[in-house]
Amino acid sequence: MKKTVFVLLLLPIIGFGNTIWGKTGHRVTGEIAQSHLTGKTKRALTDLLDGHSLAFVSTFADDIKADRAYNKFSPWHYVNYPLGINYIDSEKSEEGDIITAIEECRAIIKNKANSREDRVFYLKMLIHFIGDLHQPMHASRAEDKGGNDIQVQWFGQGTNLHSIWDKNLIESYGMTFTELADELGNVSKKERKKIQEGTIYDWVDESHDICAELYDSVKVGDKLGYQYSYKYNDLLFQQLQKGGLRLAKVLNDLFD
Repeated sequence: MKKTVFVLLLLPIIGFGNTIWGKTGHRVTGEIAQSHLTGKTKRALTDLLDGHSLAFVSTFADDIKADRAYNKFSPWHYVNYPLGINYIDSEKSEEGDIITAIEECRAIIKNKANSREDRVFYLKMLIHFIGDLHQPMHASRAEDKGGNDIQVQWFGQGTNLHSIWDKNLIESYGMTFTELADELGNVSKKERKKIQEGTIYDWVDESHDICAELYDSVKVGDKLGYQYSYKYNDLLFQQLQKGGLRLAKVLNDLFD
């Protein structure tokens, strides 16, 4: 009985706000980015992050959710707007969203007049948000809380569409974040430049378009497993790769 009560209490918390590009996903993007930084950017990050890697700090923005003092940052992890339109044309949340968050983080980091403490804090947040930007369900619809309300099964266990893309797919694949980063981060200069084209506005609309496809990929109650993995693992890897290479570009633009 106690276990059942715990689950029932937990579900509304999960459904209230979009959850996370799981720890593995964030560490993959951080590790990929690490290998595509310029020397100047590496030195600046080593100083600000006290020698820690991008993968190490990539989950910071989720870790602080345990402290209610940081509640105001919860809406910064995602953006909700109707399918079929661009972010620029959408109605913006007064609480901010992932795009306004990235813009604010960049402005604070770039201004050396800001305290070191603030620059470090928003740098860690930025690293995380670029990862979130490439989890398609973080650029989704408000009415189902980014897919959190779309309940499905994953290999017989209850979950939801958002969690499928946060963690179920990547964890089921069974590779460590370093193994995935080694596989996905090895691209030619031409490929890297192609992936890094555009702005955060282009990138969020790209995720938003993918999100529309993912909504069509399931219906409530579906039993998902090997077939879904086979169909969507390549898309998962593509988004992890883009997140890492684009994070590198954002950081190089800030520090190089």
